[in-house]
Amino acid sequence: MKSIQRRLSLGLVSVLLAIGLLLAQSSLWLFDRSLRSYIQTTLQDEAQTLLGAFVRGPNGLQLDDRRLSAAYKRPYSGLYFRIDFAEQTWRSRSLWDRDLQRAEQPGLQAELGDGPQGQLWLIYRADYQRFGQQIVIQVARDYTPILKSFSQVQKIILGLGISALILILLLQRLIVGRALRPLERTRQQIMQLQQGQRSQLDQQVPLELEPLVAQINHLLSHTEDTLKRSRNALGNLGHALKTPLAVLVSLAGREELKQLPELRESLNSQLQQIEQRIARELGRARLAGEALPGAHFDCASELPELFSTLTMIHGNHLQLDWQAAPGLRLPWDREDLLELLGNLLDNACKWADSQVYLHVSREGEVYQLCIEDDGPGIDAAQREEVLSRGSRLDEQVAGHGLGLGIVRDIVDAWGGQLQLGDSDLGGLRVSVTLPAKRA
Repeated sequence: MKSIQRRLSLGLVSVLLAIGLLLAQSSLWLFDRSLRSYIQTTLQDEAQTLLGAFVRGPNGLQLDDRRLSAAYKRPYSGLYFRIDFAEQTWRSRSLWDRDLQRAEQPGLQAELGDGPQGQLWLIYRADYQRFGQQIVIQVARDYTPILKSFSQVQKIILGLGISALILILLLQRLIVGRALRPLERTRQQIMQLQQGQRSQLDQQVPLELEPLVAQINHLLSHTEDTLKRSRNALGNLGHALKTPLAVLVSLAGREELKQLPELRESLNSQLQQIEQRIARELGRARLAGEALPGAHFDCASELPELFSTLTMIHGNHLQLDWQAAPGLRLPWDREDLLELLGNLLDNACKWADSQVYLHVSREGEVYQLCIEDDGPGIDAAQREEVLSRGSRLDEQVAGHGLGLGIVRDIVDAWGGQLQLGDSDLGGLRVSVTLPAKRA
């Protein structure tokens, strides 16, 4: 969600900056054009006033000072003129020691002229015919104060624009956050699905999300049904194969085969391999991998029942204890974890003298499952052999030797590690390390 908000914010900032700069520059350009047009009108009036100040005097044409603005007489006042006629040039006293270059074309000049004291002139030229002579009048006005005003206006617009942009971003963040809140709730519900805290997404969502939520719920139901059917089919297959195998084992023990010991031994060996191979493949096929929503292993509710079953199987002479953090849930399929813990605890109960202990915890990004007993333990040199499929060290203990092999298949499927060590109780310590799943 943060990524979406960030992309929307960056997109909005880019668009607003582009549009804001375009509008600001366009507004200033239009204002400058309008202002120049207005000043052109005033300069045109000044030129006509200067033309009206022409009078005939004793020495020919001259300007009537009484008709001239006082600004023309004050040095660098910001208003200037130049008059060219009959190879004569008159300049306003306001020019002082500066000259006003003659413009090439009549009308308002596009380029600003350089004036004294850093002034920039807006120059207007008008051509007239009077007293039988060609008269060229140029009037210039200082444009610098207006440019300074433009600069101030630009700064004000920039400040207002930045303030408006910040305000718009805050409002946009608020609006987008509220608009994406249903998506955030849906994301949290999906995380709850992964953690096994719910089995379906809420149907009360905005109209735009209803098809998505409906499809996800439909997929969850379909996946759960499919997995249940697969497990039931595998269970039926296992039960269906047990009877023919039992018949074959029974036939292998008949009197007729006692006279052929080699054949009998070979037949029993092959049947045992078939039984182990079927148990192995059925066990691997039953692994759910990613747990279904709502099918995670809740230690507080599952372990008491599991230990109660073990007590009934192995008798009350064993002290079976377990410890797990309150509310701890393991993010794997319930059936697979029951298979894993059931095999490990069953083996521990078979070898223990009086005590079996289970400890389940989470340490950072991994889960730790430790099963300890006070039995004889296993020599360090033989531990790798025990983890091999079907290997057994004591044929006097009931079982077919597949327990730890099935456990290793489950641990490998989850990317974990299985280790054998010495227990503080004096027997064997089986440690299972499983990486926590990332949402």
